[in-house]
Amino acid sequence: MSPRYHDSEDSDIGSQVSALEISETQRSPAWCRRGPLRFCGSFSIRPSSLSPERRERRKALYRQLLIAFGILFTLGLIAIIIYLSIVAALLHHLSPPEIKSGLQNIVDNWQEPDTNGAYKYRWRDDFSRDIVPKHCHSHNDYWRRVPLYQALANGCIGVEADVWLTEDQELLVSHAWRATKKERTLRSLYLDPLSYIFEDRNVSQASAGDREVGLFDADPNASVILLIDFKNDGHQIWPVVLSQLQSFRDRNWLTYFNGTQLIKGPLTIVGTGNTPFELVQANNTNRFIFFDAPLDVIDDVKYTSENSYYASVNMKQALGRFRLHKIKPSQVEVIQKQVKAASDKGLVSRYWDTPKWPISFRDKVWFTLTENDVGMLNVDDIISATRWNWNMCIVAGIRLCGNS
Repeated sequence: MSPRYHDSEDSDIGSQVSALEISETQRSPAWCRRGPLRFCGSFSIRPSSLSPERRERRKALYRQLLIAFGILFTLGLIAIIIYLSIVAALLHHLSPPEIKSGLQNIVDNWQEPDTNGAYKYRWRDDFSRDIVPKHCHSHNDYWRRVPLYQALANGCIGVEADVWLTEDQELLVSHAWRATKKERTLRSLYLDPLSYIFEDRNVSQASAGDREVGLFDADPNASVILLIDFKNDGHQIWPVVLSQLQSFRDRNWLTYFNGTQLIKGPLTIVGTGNTPFELVQANNTNRFIFFDAPLDVIDDVKYTSENSYYASVNMKQALGRFRLHKIKPSQVEVIQKQVKAASDKGLVSRYWDTPKWPISFRDKVWFTLTENDVGMLNVDDIISATRWNWNMCIVAGIRLCGNS
């Protein structure tokens, strides 16, 4: 048989490929050669270049790092648990106790006024039980879920109602005209509920020198202050307010000036906003609406305790801006001077538009005002103001008391 010669170019290429496949098969481990797919291809698996000693040291290092991570994770978890436990304990210890009174029962079951007016609630003898009246003013009180009652349930003796006069001579309560509702009137939100309270409690009249019965059991002589903000034409609003208050005056429930003496009643009415000062002054013998005088010019001789009750001012207007959430000594001096000037005239000082944030600075402002004998603390967060310890509103970086 004559020998065969590979005389074609294709034969040479095929021989080379076959030789290469044999070479790869010899170099590849058995597990790479099995199966329909060859995962290893032409790559060979070489033994590690690390010595056994170095491999052991590396494994030991990995074990140590894993142990350290486990210890740190465990310690962190324990710290978080301790932190949360402390905060929970502080919340339990510092949270104000639950209010149990007739007033709070009304707050819990309050119903919006309807076309029939204010809802009359069943009277309870524990109406103001354990409620201590405080000199705080519920700013924009009608914005609260429960106007009037919520402030009283927390001990605030001052509430505020902004009124708009309609064409049919009704006084709607709202901060802005576009937000008014025909059911939310001065009578349905404030005057009628106060009338029901005074009737059910049979409060002592203004003529009584020392009242036996007031709105609050803890202090029968505490007068509730209703601040009425005249939002549109004050001269047109004035006679309507007088008319709606007349029944209170007839029953001797209102604080009034009789020409020589100021007689304190269970309810004191103060006009602000567009309230005409000249109309307040006009009635010299039966004045039962008093003025909210400007605190920053309280030295003006025309403002007296016979025609005014509050002396109020925008805090920023009176003190300027607070830098870095700090009250400068010069600003404290202004507070002291203004508060004393109002007190010397027998007026109740009040700063509005006080800082609300951060909470720690808000509380610092409250401290500064109360320490300097401000007459009335203007507040939005009545629960924090009346029932929390202001030193404990922020503990361990967590805000415990907030807006209400």
